[in-house]
Amino acid sequence: MKTLSLIQPWATLVAIGAKRIETRSWATKYRGPLAIHASKKVDRVICLKKEFAIPLNEHGFVLVKDLPVGAVIATCTLVDCMKVRTLRPVKRDGKIVMTAFLEAENSLLEVNGNELAFGDYTPGRYAWILEDVRTLPEPVPAKGMLGLWSWEPPEEVGKQCKNTG
Repeated sequence: MKTLSLIQPWATLVAIGAKRIETRSWATKYRGPLAIHASKKVDRVICLKKEFAIPLNEHGFVLVKDLPVGAVIATCTLVDCMKVRTLRPVKRDGKIVMTAFLEAENSLLEVNGNELAFGDYTPGRYAWILEDVRTLPEPVPAKGMLGLWSWEPPEEVGKQCKNTG
């Protein structure tokens, strides 16, 4: 199955459903089941930021050492890849909110709030839209790679993956 490695805490944010968009410098035509791999690298400083710490703590990841590393931790479905067109302040409910505008062939999407904080929405980058996220019951050790890579899930995980999407 296609797999994407993410640095922690971003991998866990996807696994717990707090992050539904993964930003990349490159686009992909791939759509379908995707495994989320937590790399061995952890950004300890970002874990302390409020936007990151709150959802992590709510799901039991209180300490940085609680984050799984070097393992596949979730599956999802990659449903779209949209280009980041602009990032600008927008007035919403009397407040100025930074908002990213994403564009695909027949759709436009606005991103703000925590989702905006969880990614790099510099214009020209790409937003991978993730749905049907399922956390694996236990992390499955795996060596990560750059880009999209193939992973052969254990049989019990493979059954879950077939039910994704």
